Amino acid sequence: MKNIKAIILATLICVFGSSYALAGGYSVGFTGAIADIEASGTETEGNALEKTNAQVNNTVGVFSVFAEMNDVMGSGISIGVDYIPMAADVSSSVRKRTDNETSVTGTDTTTDLTRNQSAQAEIDQHLTLYATYNMTENVYVKGGYVTMDLNTLESLATGGAFGNIEVEGYTIGLGMQADLMADMFARIEASYTDYEDISIRSSTARTGVTNNILIDASLDVSMLKASIGYKF
Repeated sequence: MKNIKAIILATLICVFGSSYALAGGYSVGFTGAIADIEASGTETEGNALEKTNAQVNNTVGVFSVFAEMNDVMGSGISIGVDYIPMAADVSSSVRKRTDNETSVTGTDTTTDLTRNQSAQAEIDQHLTLYATYNMTENVYVKGGYVTMDLNTLESLATGGAFGNIEVEGYTIGLGMQADLMADMFARIEASYTDYEDISIRSSTARTGVTNNILIDASLDVSMLKASIGYKF
């Protein structure tokens, strides 16, 4: 994950630094946003019959910074990068579950073990490489590539862990920009980001089971953003 981000940032520094004559100027700024995070998934443990489905929804406030190369070669296209320097919880609460493992002898059913498990996930190190196109003087459309870390915070009865993974995705958006005084501007934008399907497996299986816990999930985020920037 860090290698991908380093490559993206190094590429942007080279592009921004070597193409001053090609750009119609540069912009920097910060954004405040309300993000609606939706995730759904299936946990499979032991065998295909031991499945648990879950769906979570969380609304959080996020902050990001951005830098852009504007109106490249007079095309109306701008290229930029946006970075969220904070983590956001996928769910506002920790999901907990208690499982009772049972065994059957003749007609008697006995409880052998009670297992307590909890899990939570957060989005971290969120980086977007994007391009915008000015449809009119004030209205633009946006498309981009997204990369982030998905950190899992769990307490499994097996003592294992899922670990953290890199997730990629694509984003689209529609926005409006208005100039303010002294080369400053304001911007509002609505965006939608769809991430690739997520598949993670725990490092350890429970006693007597050969298959580790497998989680398959999907994740998407809708955002409403407000930005303030400076052009130079």
